[in-house]
Amino acid sequence: MFSFSSLLSLMHPVADILLKPIFLSALSASIHLLLLLVLLLSWVWSKVTLAAEPRGEESGEKERPSNSKTTVFGSVALSGFSLILCLLNFFYWYTSGWSEPESVLIVTLFDLALKTLAWGVVSVSLHKGCLKFSFFFRGWCVLYLFVSCYSFVVDIVVVRGRPGQYLVDDVVSTCAGLFFCYVGYFLMNKGHVQVQENDDSNGIREPLLNGDAKETKGGDSVTPFSNAGIFSILTFSWMGSLIAVGNKKPLDLEDVPQLDPGDSVVGAFPSFREKLEAYCGGANAINSVTTFKLVKALVWSAWKGILFTAFLAFLNTLASYVGPYLIDAFVQYLDGRRQYENQGYVLVSAFFFAKLVECLTQRHWFFRLQQIGIRINGLLVSLIFNKALTLSCQSKQVHTSGEIINFMTVDAKRVGAFCWYMHDLWMVVLQVTLALLILYKNLGLASIAALVTTVVVMLANAPLGSLGEKYQNKLMESKDTRMKATSEILRNMRILKLQGWEMKFLSKITELRKTEQGWLKKYVYTAAITTFVFWGAPTLVSVVTFGTCMLLGIPLESGRILSALATFRILQEPIYNLPDTISMIIQTKVSLDRIVSFLRLDDLQPDVCGTKAYVAQSPWIPSGKIEDNILFGTHMDRERYEKVLEACSLKKDLEILSFGDQTVIGERGINLSGGQKQRIQIARALYQDADIYLFDDPFSAVDAHTGSHLFKECLLGLLSSKTVVYVTHQVEFLPAADLILVMKDGKITQCGKYKDLLNSGTDFMELVGAHKKALSTLDSLDGVTTSNEINTLEHGVKVSDTQGFKEKASKDEQSGKIDEKSEQKGQLIQEEEREKGRVGLSVYWNYITTAYGGALIPFILLAQILFQALQIGSNYWMAWATPISEDVEPPIEGTTLIVVYVGLAIGSAFCVLVRAILLVTVGYKTATILFNKMHFCIFRAPMSFFDSTPSGRVLNRASTDQSAVDTDIPYQIGSFAFSLIQLFGIIAVMSQAAWQVFIVFIPVIAVSIWYQQYYIPSARELSRLVGVCKAPTIQHFAETISGTSTIRSFDQQSRFRETNMKLSDGYSRPVFNISGAMEWLCFRLDMLSAFTFAFSLIFLISIPPGFIDPGLAGLSVTYGLNLNMIQSWVIWNLCNMENKIISVERILQYTRIPSEPPLSLEENQPDPSWPSHGEVDIQDLQVRYAPHLPLVLRGLTCKFRGGLKTGIVGRTGSGKSTLIQTLFRIVEPSSGQVMIDNINISSIGLHDLRSRLSIIPQDPTMFEGTVRSNLDPLEEYTDEQIWEALDKCQLGDEVRKKEGKLDSAVSENGENWSMGQRQLVCLGRVLLKKSKVLILDEATASVDTATDNLIQQTLRQHFSDSTVITIAHRITSVLDSDMVLLLSQGVIEEYDTPSNLLENKSSSFAQLVAEYTMRSNSSFEKSVDH
Repeated sequence: MFSFSSLLSLMHPVADILLKPIFLSALSASIHLLLLLVLLLSWVWSKVTLAAEPRGEESGEKERPSNSKTTVFGSVALSGFSLILCLLNFFYWYTSGWSEPESVLIVTLFDLALKTLAWGVVSVSLHKGCLKFSFFFRGWCVLYLFVSCYSFVVDIVVVRGRPGQYLVDDVVSTCAGLFFCYVGYFLMNKGHVQVQENDDSNGIREPLLNGDAKETKGGDSVTPFSNAGIFSILTFSWMGSLIAVGNKKPLDLEDVPQLDPGDSVVGAFPSFREKLEAYCGGANAINSVTTFKLVKALVWSAWKGILFTAFLAFLNTLASYVGPYLIDAFVQYLDGRRQYENQGYVLVSAFFFAKLVECLTQRHWFFRLQQIGIRINGLLVSLIFNKALTLSCQSKQVHTSGEIINFMTVDAKRVGAFCWYMHDLWMVVLQVTLALLILYKNLGLASIAALVTTVVVMLANAPLGSLGEKYQNKLMESKDTRMKATSEILRNMRILKLQGWEMKFLSKITELRKTEQGWLKKYVYTAAITTFVFWGAPTLVSVVTFGTCMLLGIPLESGRILSALATFRILQEPIYNLPDTISMIIQTKVSLDRIVSFLRLDDLQPDVCGTKAYVAQSPWIPSGKIEDNILFGTHMDRERYEKVLEACSLKKDLEILSFGDQTVIGERGINLSGGQKQRIQIARALYQDADIYLFDDPFSAVDAHTGSHLFKECLLGLLSSKTVVYVTHQVEFLPAADLILVMKDGKITQCGKYKDLLNSGTDFMELVGAHKKALSTLDSLDGVTTSNEINTLEHGVKVSDTQGFKEKASKDEQSGKIDEKSEQKGQLIQEEEREKGRVGLSVYWNYITTAYGGALIPFILLAQILFQALQIGSNYWMAWATPISEDVEPPIEGTTLIVVYVGLAIGSAFCVLVRAILLVTVGYKTATILFNKMHFCIFRAPMSFFDSTPSGRVLNRASTDQSAVDTDIPYQIGSFAFSLIQLFGIIAVMSQAAWQVFIVFIPVIAVSIWYQQYYIPSARELSRLVGVCKAPTIQHFAETISGTSTIRSFDQQSRFRETNMKLSDGYSRPVFNISGAMEWLCFRLDMLSAFTFAFSLIFLISIPPGFIDPGLAGLSVTYGLNLNMIQSWVIWNLCNMENKIISVERILQYTRIPSEPPLSLEENQPDPSWPSHGEVDIQDLQVRYAPHLPLVLRGLTCKFRGGLKTGIVGRTGSGKSTLIQTLFRIVEPSSGQVMIDNINISSIGLHDLRSRLSIIPQDPTMFEGTVRSNLDPLEEYTDEQIWEALDKCQLGDEVRKKEGKLDSAVSENGENWSMGQRQLVCLGRVLLKKSKVLILDEATASVDTATDNLIQQTLRQHFSDSTVITIAHRITSVLDSDMVLLLSQGVIEEYDTPSNLLENKSSSFAQLVAEYTMRSNSSFEKSVDH
């Protein structure tokens, strides 16, 4: 019977042939030759058919995109790899004396040459579109994979003595076969490689460098990351298209794609909220949230990412220790102690594979952590925003708006940033354990000394960490205080400029900054000591460990020492990071507790009494177009919209504005007058068609003429059938009310109709009596005017259409239209200035030479170079001075070995200390100088800068950018320089062992620099976009908080939540893409470094034994292990430095703001008694707010006599407030001049002018502080003078009631004082100042008639000999003036005494008075019936 053994004996010769290396090479050559022949035939056939078919080219063109650019890249890489391997084999055989049989050499080289040619042809064919993933090519790929796998198995299992390069070739071929089969059979079928017309997001199509990517408007598409293939995700190729666009042009926000729904707040928040509510016990139960429940919900929202990053971190840690573990074996191998034939190639493969795993896992670990951080930050911001919208009034008192914004900008961001530290605690345990195992293997019991020293260093780091944390917290607290003050100052800059207080408030900010600088100084010097510990720790641990080895008699061999040194270097990270991690955990816990305490505040309970519309007393106008403000989230109904504009007298205002209702309103309605803001508010309410209307003193900010029109057209017209509740100080509107509630001290004291209340009590009679007293002025002015004549006016004068006024207005409109054709039209609020292109070298030069003229920079670099040289020297000393093995005699004694090593270690540690101290000194000084420069320029900027610049932009520079300059940028620039020096050190060490490494180093560095240059334009613009996108988020948040009452009353919470989420996603988009772009670059640099490292290892094992010192070769490997990290670190630092330096660029932008004229001119200082008469002479005055905006005042000429009282009246928007601002030179005249007591106000210093004039502004402003600091911020007056002023303005008793008297607290914006009291404080300020010229800018608009009378009486008494200029909406405020100036559309319409103007019944002023009189004589009562 034919036995199995005989079968085997027959098969043995065949098996022997199949396992021969020559057969494997011949088989590989055959299949590549087959591929070449088929490609040749295919090319010939295409040429023949092309001649016969003209359309072939077109069809070919159409199908060409189906060829993957990634496969082209893969083919080129394979061709290049085969060429390098061919040359290496030739070199190897040449140096070893052609050790292989001649037939094997020829077949192997022929195989590699065919591979080079075949894959080169494949790449060209794929690129040209000649080769498609046809049935043949896919089948050939399977055959190629099978042959590669077969060769790989044979090399590993059967053939023992074959050189390692065959194994490397087989590994690469197997990977390539898998890749091409994956593309051919999986992606082709799914259509990932087939390009559709608008699909540019498929990752597998994109090469590692997507230079030819099609430009798409990213803003309309979702990030390619969402649909990327596995290869694209692994290599970050999905970022290629955006980086390619950024390399062609500066990126704009519309180029940046939308976030994946899972990462966007819009997509992720609903499910997160549901889960949080479920943990809290049901819907709307977030008030009962705890820190633990919030953390649970956040973890649930990202649990997949957390687990995945934990797995990546675990793999990364394991891979990072493979190198130190194998170094000893590698050194022994180089010394000739080889355990098996191919040990060198196995070691190289292990090093290389571990390095690849380390690089891949680190890149994806970092990227995924940032992705989780972005998501968590967005979720918390939305949660805080939503809570802010529902807070009750009592809860609002707990936190200021600044504190609520801090929850968003500081606390939510900190929780998001904690993701970086998420896995650090358990990783420290793993890292230390693995390190000790390696040390125990190499050094035995001496590893216990290493453990003890590591623990001691960690414990020594703990107080430094807690100290740093303490200083950082204090720094943040002082920064919060400064930012709160800065925010308040920016909000009220107009008042500061008018009063001449801006430099005093700048000194207040400077003092707050000095406190902050104190903590900053302590923080940065503590950080410098921590840096010293970080760099000194590995040296200390190694000194102690090697010393212990000497004491215990443990032999020190160079291989073991190098392994230990590499291990100590890895231990450096956990030693340094542990205090940081613990600190971050504490900070995150504090931030979470703060957020939870905010979320637990009571909400305003929702009501269900129908739809409401609300008009607040202080107008709330969010940034945006006028049209959007009126529509307020509802659809446009053109007919209704026009009716509302007509009813609110807005049409003429819109005609004056260059962009009509498309005009963009600045922050807090900065480019509108008070009356315009109020009327837009009213229009917003009217347009809503609500069931109930709530009006809080809506007519206080408008003139009598407009107020009457609004009352008739709005309340008695459009709202005649609606329920309207209105609060008012103006008694003349009360007769039309169906019911009047009289309130006093927070209680309703009377209730009833107007006539009933007149006869029933004192409270109502007080109000009416004050009003009648004001009206008595009319009788004294025009006693001959009878009630019949007034009635004639009543019937003959229409509210908004008087003959004289209309004619004049139409003339102005015509001339205005002619003028406007030549006017430069433009929006007041322009897009934020954003530099584009490369950050100029001047920015770097400015930064490094700001402190001490850059004198310390050379010393910092010298310290780093010496440190690097001493570090390399100490390691070189240990490698040289210790024997390779026990049987080799050491060249020196052990004591000398340790003493020299300790000396070098102390020297390097000292250099690090000097470098760290000098670096923070320069950084601290530079930050101080830049802060002072920027703030001085901001405070000296003209008011037009603040009008056109939302405060968010300034605050962003004062907070985020300044923080970067304080702490990040010195470290970043230093890190770049230091890492570059380290890289040169590594290259020097590696080239000492094998200079041939330069053959690879030079092209690799060239490619790295090219990659960096290709990447940086996109990264730079994305960083700028982050800065630009952050401000609108903060601004929208701040605006929303200030307008919650209005938003809630209109039931618009959902729309504002949606806007917030979109803005939050808009900010996250560039942040997400910066992360992706950074990892895109780092991955490519890591791969280049890994291949460089592998090349140097292959070269070292290819050199015959004895040709090189094994210790020195081992040292080069020890340094080479860090090559990828250092090379990536250099490029990463370079890119990050360019991204961070944008903060310096943005700060420098604000050090170049055009300044106001000088505060004082020594050569032209007015006499201390100026102005002694107070005569104001205006000559042909023309004013515009900005060069691109139309004229507001169009050639005014008039004279205000000294000591007389002049009233200025006119329709809202006629230029009244502009004239006042020109007197104070808040706005400089375009032409013409203003003379006060024969001195041209433009010829003297601003402070000299403004300090001699007094003003009670339209918006009564109080600052956070005390009563004393609000009345006398310049600290010029005694307490007695302040009390006297308080008594004069009827506030003395009120202040005496308070516990702190003059030091009693005033809250943010004076919220704990009523509007009337705030106005009286402003009166107190002018009483203290006692100027010869006093301006009242609608100063009594927001107070009741009694308070108005009180103010007027006080002014008459104490400013009888001063020039008083009054802008007023209440006619009674100007009726007792000596002169009245009536403005209309920027020109003087009338200027005369009140009695003269009233005598002319056709005068516009007479019509205004008649209108006010009609209103006051209950004329509206008749209108109720209709």
